Parts: sequence; structure tokens; C-alpha cells
Amino acid sequence: MIEEAYFTFKGNPYRVDMEKPLDISIPLNPGTHNPNCYYTDPVVIEPVRTKEFVGSVAEGGSCNHRRISLAPHGNGTHTECYGHISADPEATLSRCLKHFHFLAQVISVSPESHGDDQVIRSHQIMSRLNAKGPQALIMRTLPNGVDKLTRHYSGSNPPYLDPSLVKDLTAAGIEHLLVDLPSVDREVDHGKLAAHKAFWGFPDHIRRHSTITELVYVADVIPDGLYLLNLQVTSLENDASPSKPVLYPFL
Repeated sequence: MIEEAYFTFKGNPYRVDMEKPLDISIPLNPGTHNPNCYYTDPVVIEPVRTKEFVGSVAEGGSCNHRRISLAPHGNGTHTECYGHISADPEATLSRCLKHFHFLAQVISVSPESHGDDQVIRSHQIMSRLNAKGPQALIMRTLPNGVDKLTRHYSGSNPPYLDPSLVKDLTAAGIEHLLVDLPSVDREVDHGKLAAHKAFWGFPDHIRRHSTITELVYVADVIPDGLYLLNLQVTSLENDASPSKPVLYPFL
């Protein structure tokens, strides 16, 4: 096991504790015991079956061989590229995300009330960005109940980000945005997707290598501050993928 790692970023040296990974993804389970949004069908994990074979050791098969059905945007932790809002066939996560380690900052924030909405605004975040210039920002919304691991968001108008905040984040150099919300935009926004478009500079100045990760869960034992982020995804030629973001603390 690798115990420590060293890297430099913008001329600053960092020493990483590789023995203490902090997984901020939510495991996917079959059925409804997952976070769910946008009225998505539950995750299905079932044995492959033929006349001669069943992919389940529990049912007498020689090995487990399962078929999985899910929708990344609605079933759990997922990472998306600008292909989420583009018809460009080249806009797939596998083609856009080419680097997987980033200097990241965790910030906890309580959304502000605005009519019937709960919104995260620039004045709550921008003054707290670390001067070392993180590439990734991870927002933990408060309160931070463990029910986020299984919460069903459809029709609940969850908190979202003010598009002006997203514009400020891009100007500050944030390339990867991670939130514990089902979307950076309002649940019902009549197709505006203003925060998504602001983050990716769509359609005129597209930031092709930037990503948004939604439905993470940052446990309370993880303090606010700087980390090394390892953003793990599957090699899907799709606009989004189930993902596994992992944080490593500095020594």
C-alpha cells in the first residue's frame, strides 16, 4: 500500500496521506434504497438468465453474472460533461475528462431562503475560496442528514445554485464542481439550465474538460478544507457516468 504521495501545484508542494481515502460517493443498491430524482425508475440489478445458465451462485449458478439498469442523472452519484446540454456527439464524459486528480476544497454552506426556494449565492462561497486556487469545489449543504443517502427528491424543489455564483466560480478557475444536490439548477426551471450553461460556457465558450458531479455525500467527519480529489468514472461514451469521487487529506 502506498502510504504517502507528493505533488506540486502552482509551485506549491503537497504531501498526501494515501492511507486515509474519504469516499464521498453514494453506493448504488438494487431497488429504492438510493437517492432518486427526476422521477427516475429504481436501480435494477438482476442475474443474466438463459435456458442453460443463471448468473447467480445463490440460485445454483457457477458464478454471479448480473445485468444492471440505471439512469446516471437520477439514481445516485454521477459526473457529467457539457454533453448533458449539447447535441454534439463528441461530447461524452469519456472524451472530455482526461485528468482525474485535482486540488479540491470542501465548503459547507446553508442555502438561503428566497420565496419558496433555497438558493446558494456568491457571497456565501467566493470569500471562502482558498487563495491557493483549487481546481475543484465540493459543496456540502447544511443540514447534512444521513437521509441524503436514500432521499427521494422528485417534486420537492431541492436547493440549487444561483447562476451568478456559478459564473463567479468559473472566473475563479473552478473546473470541477461537486454538490450533494440532485442538480445545480432548480428542479423545475422550464429548460433554462442557467447554472449548467454558465459553468460550461455554453454555447459560445465551451469549457470541454470541466465536469459537474451531483448527489455526492460529504460526511460530517470530513472537515472543510483542501484535499486531493481522485475523480473516478466508468468509461462510457455517454454524457454522464456513475462516479466515485475520493478525497485524500494532506499531511
